[in-house]
This record gives sequence, C-alpha cells and structure tokens, in this order.
Amino acid sequence: MPGGTNLATPQSETRLATLRDALDYQPGLVIQDFFGGTDQPRLNIRGSGIQSNPVNRGVLLLQDGLPLNEADGSFVMGLLEPRNASWISVRRGANAGSPGATTLGGELEFNSLTGADEAGRLRLESGSFGRQAVQVAAGLAEAGHDARVSISQDQYDGYRHHSASHRTLVHSNFGLDLGDGVENRSYLSWSDLTFEIPNVITKARLEDDPRSVLGDGNTAQDHLLNVYRRDPHRDTQQLRLANRTQWQGTGWQQSFGVYGQNTVDDFTDPLSHTLTDSDTLGAQWSLEGEQRLFDYRFGAGWSYSDITRELYANSGQDGSRLQRFGDFDLEARNVDLLAGLDWHLAQDWTLVTELKWSDVSRDASSRNSNASLDQSWDFATPKIGLNWTPSENQRWYANISRSHEAPTFWEIVVGQVPPTAPAQATASLTELNVQRATTYEIGGQGRIGSNEWSLSLYHSDVDDELISTSDSLGVRVGTYNYASRTRHRGVEAGIKGLLPTSATLGGDLAYRLAWTFSDFTFRGGEFEGNQIAGVPRQLWAGELLYRRGPWSIGPNLRWLPQDTPTDHANTRNNYQDSYALWGFKASYKVNEGLSLYLQGDNLSDEVYASSYVIRNRADASQPTFLSGNERSLSVGMDYRF
Repeated sequence: MPGGTNLATPQSETRLATLRDALDYQPGLVIQDFFGGTDQPRLNIRGSGIQSNPVNRGVLLLQDGLPLNEADGSFVMGLLEPRNASWISVRRGANAGSPGATTLGGELEFNSLTGADEAGRLRLESGSFGRQAVQVAAGLAEAGHDARVSISQDQYDGYRHHSASHRTLVHSNFGLDLGDGVENRSYLSWSDLTFEIPNVITKARLEDDPRSVLGDGNTAQDHLLNVYRRDPHRDTQQLRLANRTQWQGTGWQQSFGVYGQNTVDDFTDPLSHTLTDSDTLGAQWSLEGEQRLFDYRFGAGWSYSDITRELYANSGQDGSRLQRFGDFDLEARNVDLLAGLDWHLAQDWTLVTELKWSDVSRDASSRNSNASLDQSWDFATPKIGLNWTPSENQRWYANISRSHEAPTFWEIVVGQVPPTAPAQATASLTELNVQRATTYEIGGQGRIGSNEWSLSLYHSDVDDELISTSDSLGVRVGTYNYASRTRHRGVEAGIKGLLPTSATLGGDLAYRLAWTFSDFTFRGGEFEGNQIAGVPRQLWAGELLYRRGPWSIGPNLRWLPQDTPTDHANTRNNYQDSYALWGFKASYKVNEGLSLYLQGDNLSDEVYASSYVIRNRADASQPTFLSGNERSLSVGMDYRF
C-alpha cells in the first residue's frame, strides 16, 4: 500500500485491559482515555471523528475482514476485545482496503485467534482502583476443522467517584477446510458493557480534587448537575453472528462474508436518556489477483441498519426517566463498490490506482409527529499512488486521495433538555452534508539491521467538516458542517528495535518510540487561524526494556509536550495542560506457557486531564475535563496450554 499502515501484535503485550494497552506505541493513532476503565476511549486517526465521543465514528472497524460499525458509521468502542486478537492492523486514511472505508481515518481490523493458534489460555489481571480481569479460552484443531471460544470479564471500581465499569465478552469461531483451496469460518459473539459516567469538572476542581465529581461540593454547579442524583451511565449489549468463506486458485483469491448484529444501548447523560435498539445486516465480497504486470482487486459491500431511538428527560433527582420527548425510526443503507489496478512499471516501481463508489442514505422519521428527514448521497472516492522499493528492506511511497464521511444518527437526531426545566425538552432532526477531503501523503518504511522505522507526512484539505459541540454544562448539543474550509496535516513516525549493547550487559535493550504530530486548523470562517480542538498537537509514546533470559524490565513514557485547546475559539485559560506520564513494566517468563508481569502507571502521580468535552467557546468556570488516573499498579498472569 502506498501509505501509512500499522501492525500490532497484542498477544506480545503484558496487560491488555484497554485498547490503549494494545495500540499505545503505534504512530498515527491518538487514543484518549475517558475514565481509565473498560469504558469508551476516544479514537482518532488524522482528525477523523475528532469530536465524536461519547459515540465514536470516523473509522471503519473490522472483525476478520467484516465491518463492526452500524450502517450509519457509529460504533461503541468499549465492545472491542484486544485479548482475543492475534493481530490488529490499521490502514490509515485512503490506505484502507474495504469497499466501505471512505473516511479520513481509514480502517482498523482485528484478526481473531483460532483453535489452531492455541489449545487454551488463562489470563488473570488485578490492579489499583478495584481492577479485576479474567479471560478463559479453549481451542481445538483436528484435520479439516478447528474451534475456539473465549470468555472474558472485567470489573473496575474506578479511580474517580461514580466511575465503576463492568464488561463481559464471549467470542467464538469455528473453521472448516473444505478442500480445493476453500475455507469457511463462522463467528458468534456476545458483549455486555456497563459503566458509570463521572462526567466533567472544572479545571480548578481537577487540580484541587481530581477524584471528585459534581455533587461532591456545595456550588451551584454541584447542585444543578449532581452526578449521584442524575446517575449518568451507559449500558450496552450486542449479539453478533458472522460467516466468511475464502477460496483461491492460481494467481487469485476471493472471499464472501455476511454478518448480522443486534445492539441494545442505554446511554444516559446528566440531562437525558437515549435508548437505542439497532438491527444491522451486511455482506461483503472481494476478489484480488495478478496477471502479468498487473495486480487487480474488486470489492462490493452492502449494509443496512434498522434503528429505533427514544429520548427521555432525566429527572435530576434520582436518575429516573421523565417524559419521552423523542421517538424515532431510523434507517441507514450503504452500497459500496471498489475497483483497483496496480501496474508494475519496473522492478522497483508500482503505480497503484483505486476507485470506490458509494450510495448511502440516512432516513429518519418521528413517531410523535410528522417530522421526517430523508438524506442520501452518491460519491466517488478515488486514489492514485506510487510505490518505490529500492531494496528488500526499504519502501517509499506517495499518494493523492479523496475521502468522504456521511453523518451518523448521533449527529442527525438531536435532543435538548433545559436542566432546570426538563418538561420543556425538545428533539429535532438536523440536515447535514457529507464531510469531504483531498489528502496528499508521502513517506516510507524499512528496516536497518534489527531496527524498523516508518514515516508518513500527510496534508488534507477538508470541506464541510462535521463539528460537534457541547453546551456550558458539558452536555453534547449538536453537530454542524463548518461553513469554511479546514486543514488537517501531520507527521506519523515510529521506530523500534534493539540498541547496541556491550557483552558485559548480558542481555539486550529493546525500544519502541512513536511520535504523532497533528496540525489541524480552521482556514476561514468564524474561527479562521485557530486550532481545531480535540487532538493534542504532539503525542509521544516510548518504551525501553532490558531483556535477559526470562526477564524483561524497563520504563515507558506517554508525553504531551504542548497544551491543547478544548474549544475552537482557543480560549487560553481552558486548555488541557501538557503532561508526562512515566510508567514501569517487568515481566518474567516462568516456562514456555506461563508468564507473569508487574506494571506501574503514572509513577510520578501527575495530576492531568485524560480528555475533555469540546465546545465552540469555553471559559474556566465551565466543567470541561475528565481526570486521568493517579499512580497505579497492575499484576497479571498469562498461562497458555
């Protein structure tokens, strides 16, 4: 691919409590914790979905090649399970290969462990703030078939008040080798995620009492948005069934998969309850092969979601539901086609071309009134790139591409509840345009001895960027297309390998370092020249491990060297302050199947904001920030048999 990609192997990590544990040292990925447990971190790639949390969009998630998103593009990040993945691949931006991956962010794929990978596994984890986790997996493989089932459970009391979380995940798959190059695999999964939401606090409160929530004090804000009385939380269950067949011949291979999932979601913020029941169906086909000087690929995808969404006012006294002020039938449909042709111009040069065409619709109607809004779009998403491979261990590339992102129903359906007058709550439908961008990218990757490096530089000119904002209380209030152009540009760099050591050291020094630089700005309009709020300008993640025999031990660092604006007006007294979080990790491999680990995070006990809500304009008196965890320790055991 003529562009930036990542390949992570989560089973080589120690703790795998969150998605950041699996992807922390990957350039180009910005993962911002919300509450530090099994909740919903904000995932951002190249500014796609930059404002989307508490409901994520902007990236196509894949499980074994098939989409995990609802057909409107939304997904629940907390349902992902890195402990069940043999590898995680990220194809950033236009480097995404799926027919429906047309957004600025690209795609992120989880590849499941199978019964052929291991006979069984027991993983136990325990740590500060009541963190407890267990995973039990069993697999078998005999001639022509294999099967695996994994059950995992996480419990977390939470660092902050009112931030407990609980998650149970069941993943299973069954594979058949049908002969003549034909393989079939079926997948069945069940996910149950529940977490309390401590909500945001002011910068002054974060610095004085980072564990606190509104309701712990005696101010007007504490009385109005008392978290204990309003009980914001999220409770999500998902059942998913999928099947995929792959077959191949001389010089070609193709696959066909189908999937269906039901997602029941109760998302309660301090002012309202949003109840969603979604049924999603989809199918995807791909064919790729080679013919003389050409490689070709074709693909097609179809997805459909039938969604009901009800909105209730929050009583503010005991978190109960008051009147239903919104009741909607929602339908999302997508048809996506892909055609690509790569031309091997010379031994070291390949011209890569691709065209995707999409027909998408988002139809919404109210059961309470005659209000309805049907929106549909057709768009082509082309790409042209060049690969130069001067040696086996070195590759350089350049590409030009387009991207498109249609709004989700979380942007289209808007509820507003006055905090002091919940009886006046209203719901409305918002007409939005597709976010579009043209992206230019250059970079390379390679290996020098035992060291691997990667570098991507990109520049995206964005039209109609989807901007989501929160009100003065920190509650999301709506989304709009920015009236002028915006620009996303950045650098994604990573290096890992072994440092030279002397014979007296008796071991080796393994390192990983990732740098993600994001320069996202408004090019005109109301906020011309300002930084787009939501993503740190620089993010560094590094690790150095001394490895000798069965031991591995060393420090790590997560560093934001610059303050980050939380509003598009860039109000200086309400920035997220820079921080440096030092950690430590030690692991011991008892034998071939058993390993133990000890991990410390934020050892200097830094007080910092892990994330925040985004506004057009803000000031320091408004609750904005989510506190990051203080010093913590984790221990764990991983036994494979």
